[in-house]
Amino acid sequence: MGTSEVAQDTRLQRLLVVLGIVVLAFNLRPAASSVGPLLEEVRAGVPLGDTEAGLLTTLPVLCFAVVGGAAPRLAAWVGLHRVTLLGLILLAGCLWTRGHVHQGWAFLVLSFAALAGAAAANVLMPSLVKLHFPAHVGLLTAVYTTSMAVGLTLSSALTVPIATTAGEVDYARGLGAWAVTAAIAVLPWIGLIGHDLHVGGRASSIGITVIARTRLGWAMAGAFGLQSLQAYAVFGWFAQMCRDAGYSPGTAGVLLGVVTGASIPLSVLIPVLAGRLRDQRWLLTALMACYPIGYVGFLVDPRPLGWLWALAIGVGCSTFPLVLTLIGLRSRTPAGTAALSGFTQSAGYLLAALGPFGVGVLHAATGTWTLPLLVLLALCVPLYLCGLYATGDRSVEDQIPARP
Repeated sequence: MGTSEVAQDTRLQRLLVVLGIVVLAFNLRPAASSVGPLLEEVRAGVPLGDTEAGLLTTLPVLCFAVVGGAAPRLAAWVGLHRVTLLGLILLAGCLWTRGHVHQGWAFLVLSFAALAGAAAANVLMPSLVKLHFPAHVGLLTAVYTTSMAVGLTLSSALTVPIATTAGEVDYARGLGAWAVTAAIAVLPWIGLIGHDLHVGGRASSIGITVIARTRLGWAMAGAFGLQSLQAYAVFGWFAQMCRDAGYSPGTAGVLLGVVTGASIPLSVLIPVLAGRLRDQRWLLTALMACYPIGYVGFLVDPRPLGWLWALAIGVGCSTFPLVLTLIGLRSRTPAGTAALSGFTQSAGYLLAALGPFGVGVLHAATGTWTLPLLVLLALCVPLYLCGLYATGDRSVEDQIPARP
């Protein structure tokens, strides 16, 4: 579907696209973030050993890395909107099923499949925004990153209450609730697959291997990967850190909700600001300064100021919507956006996979959270350096080598 065809969309069709993007974004994170608050119960009920638990917290980034590179190519063959719909169906079905199995391997396989559906839609989101709203990338990115943050926050804070009845915790109910929201999100996308009927041939002439030959592509992948490393390490282990610091399971889930909830207002503000600025380096600097405050504060005095350190870490994690906005801002065409998104997220998530797994290994080896937090603090330096290059005023198409 060309840009001229998108411009001819009726107002009702555009509203349906916005609705589809909002409900899709809401469901991209609960598959991963709902596990952390119930990790002990899941390990006991499935059951899962230390290695399997570490793999479970790493699955989101591994899955996003594997699927991320294939999603743009699959969308070019099958259709952008069809792949998104199939991803949502896979997400909803596997989320529901995994809560009713009691074998470790089955739980991991179903988790991977559910995350694969989310990963495909996650990678294609910037392309959908660029295709339907090329003149409003910052605004629509604000819309979907805010919805993503709301889904992340609610799944972090409400999973334990949903799972708890009369003091008994049923992890299957807590995890399965997010399968219901994913199933609801399928509905508008059934009406959107008609857009793909107007697409002929390949939707993109730029491959991710071409992006791999650009400095901007690697800077974006580094910034995205290192930021995701921080985020998924926090999403996977912060609730457990709080429980080990003496907080109750419910309070630990709420503190994780503070981390994720901090990004809700910032997800509205940051993409809009980034879209209006030619140089986003000062914005990056302000966000990155919050990571050291949160990590050092939690190390020194986790109680009673845990909410303050959680808030600071959450503001630092809001570098994520900035990097997502840059995918659309550092490319000029839907084809460039799709390729840059595919490479950035695929290569980035490979790097990010070291985060939750590495934190788990370091904690198991030392018995404390001190070394894992110090390592996360040190990794803020290369994240900032990659971000400084990515926020410069440049376009990936300008760095693609000319064909002979």
